[in-house]
Formats: sequence, structure tokens, C-alpha cells
Amino acid sequence: MRKAVAVPLSMLGLGLAGLGYASVVERNWFRLRRFDVPVLPPGRRPVRILHLSDLHLTPRRSMLINWVRSLGSLEPDLVVNTGDSIAHPEAVPALLHALEPLLSRPGLFVYGSNDLYAPKPKNPVRYLWRTSKNDRRQYVPSLPWEELGAGMAAEGWLDMNNTTARIKVGDLDVAVAGIHDSHIDRDRYDLVAGPAPADADLRLGVMHSPEPRNMTRFAADGYELLLAGHTHGGQLCIPFYGALVTNCGIDRARVKGLSHHDSAWLHVSAGLGTSPYAPARFACFPEASLLTLVPRR
Repeated sequence: MRKAVAVPLSMLGLGLAGLGYASVVERNWFRLRRFDVPVLPPGRRPVRILHLSDLHLTPRRSMLINWVRSLGSLEPDLVVNTGDSIAHPEAVPALLHALEPLLSRPGLFVYGSNDLYAPKPKNPVRYLWRTSKNDRRQYVPSLPWEELGAGMAAEGWLDMNNTTARIKVGDLDVAVAGIHDSHIDRDRYDLVAGPAPADADLRLGVMHSPEPRNMTRFAADGYELLLAGHTHGGQLCIPFYGALVTNCGIDRARVKGLSHHDSAWLHVSAGLGTSPYAPARFACFPEASLLTLVPRR
């Protein structure tokens, strides 16, 4: 017969305190990160892009809703939402309420897997040793993704799932290409493939999951700035070490923030939410990012 292993009360207390901090404090400690991106032609006026991602919103997350509403005071030139906006069948009105101060600004959006398929209960740390790519084998969406898209599109935001567009941002003519979520194999890069318009002032690529195979194609086609989310920045990280996993093909060093991919700038948002069944963040604050695009040096 095996002997029971005694767990010191001090260790148990420390674990409970850490869980409480991760699920109550840090999960609701929203931050705005700011980056300058030298991507514009010389002499152009700087423009500001507010990058939102991975809200995973449920109707009662009032702190998150109110914090997103406060971002309207930034008056960005463009808002880009890179998906996983909702996590509940009744979350669309709450999301549109959160975005309401921003919907009058030019905007773009793509979907993530969790805009289509409702989250399911599972071991919240399972993703530390395996990707979630094959978890979801639903074929009929269970969340109101069409209502979600229609709500944003009704206010003038552009649906960039597997399509291209031109948009005026400040005094810039911006060429945009976007793809649906590669995490559920809905990305169709061939539908947007080809050289980005040479006469545009900026060429912008938008996606949910930062898969290198797609980012390489964006960069090869001449897109200069790529925006993505999905990773949650690792969500449960180790201080002074960083993310343990990325839940996609990108490396840990680029799991969040500003970096490069081939010839393009890349910004990966750590996102603002979590799955309702994994409501914790550790050493990885929820975030939105304000990217100030400035002339190349």
C-alpha cells in the first residue's frame, strides 16, 4: 500500500494564493502597450493603429467591457480586431457595447476559432504540453459569428476574412489582405495571394493565428506590417523566462509584442481575455496595443 504524500500547508497556501492572483488580479489587470513602428514612406504623418485581440468575451465581464470602452479616448486612426472576440452565445451585444466608442473609427476584423465554436470544459493547463489545434472537431458553428460580423460591418468595419481591400487611414492609402483562422483550417491564402499593390502607402496583413507559413507568404507578397493574436502571450508564463508555449507554429521569442518576420514587421497581441474554462493569467498581463506608425529611418 502506498503511503499518502503530505503537502505542507505553506505550499498549499502559496499555491492557492498564486491561483487567486492569476485568476482574480492579473486576469483583470488590463494594460495598453505602445510601440513605434518605422514603416511609413519618408515625410508621412504618423498614424495610430489600435490592435485588439482575444477578448473571449462573456456578457458579465463588466471590467473588461468598461476598459475596452475607455480606449475610445485614444481616437486611433484605425482599429484592428484579430479575432476570438466572444466566448458565449449571448456575448455579441456586450461586445458591440464594449466597442461602441471605437466603431466610429475605421476598422478591420478577422475571426478566430472561438468566434465560431463555443469553448468546452477541459484541463486548463493542458495546452502547456499540447496544441489545441486538433481539439475542436465541430463542423457546425455553435456561436453567432454571423451576428458578430454583421454588427461590426454595420458600423463600417471591414470583414477581412480571406479577402483584400483598400482603406483610407488618416492621409494614407492602405492596402489590406486578411485571412480566416488557420487554427481551424479556414485560412485561404490563395484567395489573397499575389503582389501587394505597389501604389499603396502601406501594405497591411491581418490574421488571427501567427502561423509562419502564412506570414512568410504575406512578407513575400510585399506586406510590410502583419498583425495577429491567438497566442495569449503564453498566458501562463514564468517570470524572467517567458512563455512556455505559443499554441501555434510561431516561436516563443515572438509570442507577443513587436518583432520581424522576414522583411515584414510583426505585432502579436497577447490579447485581453481567456477561455472561460481557463480564467487565469500569470506573468502575462491582458493587453491591447497602440501602434504608432512613423516614417522609415
